[in-house]
Amino acid sequence: MTAQASLSTIDPPTPDTTYPVTPLRICLLGYRSHPHVGGQGIYLKYLSKALVEAGHQVDVLSGPPYPELDPRVGLIKLPSLNLFEADNHVTALRWRHLRSFSDTFEWFTMLTGGFAEPYTFGRRAVKYLRQHGHRYDLVHDNQSLCYGLLTLQQRGLPTVATLHHPITRDRELALQAAPTWQHRLLVRRWHSFLRMQRKVVRKLQHVITVSAQSQADIATAFGRPTDAVDLIYNGIDTDTFAPRPHITRQPMRIMTTASADQPLKGLRYLLEAIAQLRPHYPDLTLLVIGKLDPKGQTRRLLDKLGLNRAVQFVSGISTEAMVDYYASASIAVSPSLYEGFGLPAGEAMACAVPVISSDGGALPEVVGDAGVVVRAGDSAALADALRQLLDDPERRRYLGAAGRRRILERFCWRVAAQQLSRYYHSVIEKQAPDRAAARLRETTGVA
Repeated sequence: MTAQASLSTIDPPTPDTTYPVTPLRICLLGYRSHPHVGGQGIYLKYLSKALVEAGHQVDVLSGPPYPELDPRVGLIKLPSLNLFEADNHVTALRWRHLRSFSDTFEWFTMLTGGFAEPYTFGRRAVKYLRQHGHRYDLVHDNQSLCYGLLTLQQRGLPTVATLHHPITRDRELALQAAPTWQHRLLVRRWHSFLRMQRKVVRKLQHVITVSAQSQADIATAFGRPTDAVDLIYNGIDTDTFAPRPHITRQPMRIMTTASADQPLKGLRYLLEAIAQLRPHYPDLTLLVIGKLDPKGQTRRLLDKLGLNRAVQFVSGISTEAMVDYYASASIAVSPSLYEGFGLPAGEAMACAVPVISSDGGALPEVVGDAGVVVRAGDSAALADALRQLLDDPERRRYLGAAGRRRILERFCWRVAAQQLSRYYHSVIEKQAPDRAAARLRETTGVA
């Protein structure tokens, strides 16, 4: 069924950008934090920078792969086995690792199909903060949602966690896509860490999420009421993700950022849409920022649709290179079946690229009326929306300018940092009023 592309009218509330000026000492936690790993690394990179620019002192505690940080941000490395980088998971264990429960548990869990990094990172973070927690006014976790957060909270250290979206949705889509019962067993085993996350989300005093859609999903998946989850939207780096007028747009280049073989990202539907359009637009090409598995489902779909020469995959590139690619694209597409926020759509809009997105998850909240929104999982609707924009260069220019303006006004990191600064102060005053008073005296010199 072909759905008419429509404009979303969902808008976030106008932000209140006033916040206390007292600088804080903040410790950010990330169990995997390199930007190329995914959105969590991007969140830590830009949040830490924005908080420093708002006047705070910031350290990041991270497991490998480690983040790329502003030089004003401290990095404290918490090494793990980093089994994703090991040539062989079986032989990655060394005798010295047997002295550490965390190392041994991480190895054994991976060996049996599980994912232990959030749990073992939490153990390492607690060990570090037992010695050094007095240096910080507040700890802010980025989606590890580990048992260690409850330990920190019990010890009186103000603790906040960001939950971008419940991974339960990823698990559901992976189960639907699993071809055999053995694959379904592996999917369930891999996502067994969700039991821990569900318990932590229910017991942690302060939880943040990044969209109204995620607020509702957290209530459904984890049983925490929506009014007990605070909403603070992500930011976009509008200095880096910006128009580059010196680069000429290629009128028949479409661009997307998608993990090739993750069903959640909906790349399949975009490929099907491109295949529908190619007979009418023989020069149409798709650039995918993502890695293609030569033996994966997407590889087989490309062969089936006859798109091998029309689709290019690029991975491991710098942010600057990505912005150059956005500048050369005529249209950016976010075809995800679900997004807790929709960072790629926001980055494309900041670059003044006209955006077509699905209505999956929080994407309509980000895109608003500055882009074209179609039904998730509908390749015919994507093809129809692409056709309309390919044939209308004036509308492409209008949507590109409107997208850039929307991100500047509502989703820049300066706004996010100011909202979080105010939120941090309220958490400290509630959870540790004596600590808040002492910090105020320390920074102002007022007795």
